[in-house]
Order: sequence, then C-alpha cells, then structure tokens
Amino acid sequence: MKRLLISAAHKSSGKTTVTIGLAAALSARGLAVQPFKKGPDYIDPMWLARASGRPCFNLDPYLMPDAEIAASFARHAADADIALVEGNKGLYDGLALDGSNSNAALARQLDLPVVLVLDARGMTRGIAPLILGYQAFDREVRIAGVILNQLGGSRHEAKLRAVIEHYTDVPVLGAVAHDARLAMPERHLGLKPAGEFDDAAAQVRTLGDLIGAQVDLDRLLALAGPASRRARSAVVRSARRPVRIAIARDKAFAFYYPDDLAALEAAGAQLVPFDTLHDTQLPAVDGLFIGGGFPEMFMPELQANVALRTALRDAITTGLPVYAECGGLMYLARSIRWNGASAAMVGAIPADVVMHDRPVGRGYMHLQETAAHPWLAAGDARTLRGHEFHYSSLENLAPEIEFAYRVTRGHGIDGQRDGIVHRNLLASYAHQRSVGGNRWPERFVAFVRSTAAQLKLAA
Repeated sequence: MKRLLISAAHKSSGKTTVTIGLAAALSARGLAVQPFKKGPDYIDPMWLARASGRPCFNLDPYLMPDAEIAASFARHAADADIALVEGNKGLYDGLALDGSNSNAALARQLDLPVVLVLDARGMTRGIAPLILGYQAFDREVRIAGVILNQLGGSRHEAKLRAVIEHYTDVPVLGAVAHDARLAMPERHLGLKPAGEFDDAAAQVRTLGDLIGAQVDLDRLLALAGPASRRARSAVVRSARRPVRIAIARDKAFAFYYPDDLAALEAAGAQLVPFDTLHDTQLPAVDGLFIGGGFPEMFMPELQANVALRTALRDAITTGLPVYAECGGLMYLARSIRWNGASAAMVGAIPADVVMHDRPVGRGYMHLQETAAHPWLAAGDARTLRGHEFHYSSLENLAPEIEFAYRVTRGHGIDGQRDGIVHRNLLASYAHQRSVGGNRWPERFVAFVRSTAAQLKLAA
C-alpha cells in the first residue's frame, strides 16, 4: 500500500479539486484508492468517496490522540493500493504554535510523502524560494513533488519548470491549466455536497480525466511511500437485540462521519434511513438521529412535507429519543428565516432559526456536560471536544429550556450554552465524533434502548 499527503502552501490553492481528480484517475486505472481528510469536514469527504468508491475517513489531531489516528489509518487503508490524505489549509497551518496539529505533523506521524499543490497564478521565479522555504522549515517532512495549478498556458508552464529545475531538487509531477471545467460549485460552508448533484458522477469523471491527463500518475505512484500491509481489525458488535434508529439521509441532511455510523451499528443500532423531503411517515423506530446539512437550501420542500413534520413533532412529544446536530436542530425548530423568506419546520423545539451572512460559530468546541444531559449516568458528567460551523442562531427560545452543555470554547447556542434538552430530545450546534474517548454512539444507543424499555412498560 502506497501513501501520500496532498497539501498546499495556503488555503484555496485547488488542493481539493486536484485530490478528487487524482482519486478518480487512479481509481479509473483499477487501483483501490482509500481517501482520508485531515481535520473536521463533511463535504470534501463526500466528493472523495464518490471519486474513489470508498468511504473517506477523517484524521483529526485535535480530536484524536496519535495512537487513534495511526490505528484508523492502518485499519481503513489495509486493503488499498494507495492511501490519499487530503490536508486542510496549508502544509504548516494548524491551531498550535508548535505545529503539533498541522498537516506537516500528520505527515511526520504517518510517514507520508507530501505533494504540494501550488497556485501558480502570477508567479515565475518567485516559486523557487517558496518551495525552498517549505523544504527548509521542517527537514523531517519530505516534499516528494509539486503539482502546479492554475497555469496561464504552455509558456507559463515552461518558465516555472525551468525555475524549479534550476533552483530546487523537487520534481514537478503535474501542471494543471486554468480550466472552467475544474471549477467546483461553492456555498457558505465550502463546496456544494456531492449528494445534491444529479450528475456528481459525471463531474468526478471530468475531474479525473483532466487531472489524470496533466499529472504524471506513474511518477506520482513511484514517489508515494510504501507501507506494510496490516490485517483489518474485527469490529466488535453488540450481542443484544438491535434497536431501530431512524436517520435522515437526503439532500438536506448528509453530514455524517462514516466511522460514527459504524460505531452506532457496533453498539447495537439498526440504522433506518428516511427522506425528509419525500417520505410522509417516520419509520417504526425506537430512536431518531438527524445530522447536519443545509435545511435552509430546502426550506420550501421541508415546509411542504406537512405529514412528516407532524409525525416527527408527535413522536418527539410522546417521548421518542432523538439526537440532532446543527442542521437537525434547525429542522426541529419552529421556523427558519433566510433571505427575507420564512418557512415552518417541525416545531418540536420552541425556538426560531435565523440565518446570517457571516458565521455565528466556527471551529473546535469544548463542552462540559450538565446535569440536564439526557444520556448522563449518575455522577458521569464529562468534558467533551467537538466542532461547529453554522451561520444561524436561535430567536424566541422558550426561557424554561434546559441545556446539556456549558460551552467553554466556541459559541454553541448563545456563547455559553449548547445542547437543547426537550423531553427525550438532545439538539445542539456541536458536531461530535466517536473518537478521543467520546463514545457518544454507545451512550445514545444505550439511552434509546433504556427509553424504549420504559415506554414499553408504561404502555
């Protein structure tokens, strides 16, 4: 199994587009490509999964200890021909001053050769000190090659190649011309999710064809570092009777980490997908999980599905255990207001959602559980880490509402609190991951199981 980190000098260098194209081009050759994404992200992994035909897993040094990162990488890449890790931001960027959670640190930890994607617009001789500086800054990071992006033509390419060859020992693995066909549609949270495209497969093929034709794939593979194969570790699954948990999987709600879904199933959940845009009834289930997404983009369709909204509100009122993150919280509120329009939502949460032009909460979060947390065992309050990225806030929130979390880093609902608790519902702006000791899937499944038993006894 070979491996590479695809990084860049700075954000918006075209790294994601190039990585998607590489995954598609190598997959088209018949190679098993295992994609990874550094840091918290839902949307880039959707595209990388489409390009490779395999789930993309997140490696997050802020949320995951080193041993967990190494184990996840080894487990998921064990049967692949090549592992492609897409970095976030620039190679040396990260929260810590010492770079301990940077892309470079991840490259050192996993022994990943680095391919730098360089936005070369307006550059000629100046590209040499840029490359040399990146090499010199950390000698333990091996920059295996560069891919030049956004080139202005063959003359521009020839000048850059001559400069790089003269001043550095770093090979140019590809030269990608500026091309409108490589543009990926964006919105306020980044790329538009692949699930919203009817022609996502065609878009991925185009990226694969264009990138594959302008990158020396054979040389790239030759420079990718080898790694010993390891057998996949078996997933230990609960032997108890499964509990049925409905999960919203559609164009409006698609933000789920695949390892979290696997952890839910391992804990004893049978995940039952439903479509908030088209299904008129909630499946017969013991619990409900609604992840993040873009409900604001589908306000008319969500409002029009009165039957499902009513069914959800009734189920929550009668005590159905529910966990909702960000977009799920917005959908379960009374209404969403955006761009001068307002639409009715489920109405289970006594609050109204307002969209803003700038992010309200963005980045990593630290949360301290309160006594109101519905999954809390006696004396078991924990400090958790998660992340948030939302442009919305809540208005007209009922004053009697209790909160599951005290926010010590981040914004959450009001800068101090997050995690609305209403009957057996927990809804927050925080996104959690089943990593770093935060085994939220096990806790949620246990809560669903115990609640289902109590409701059965009460009946």
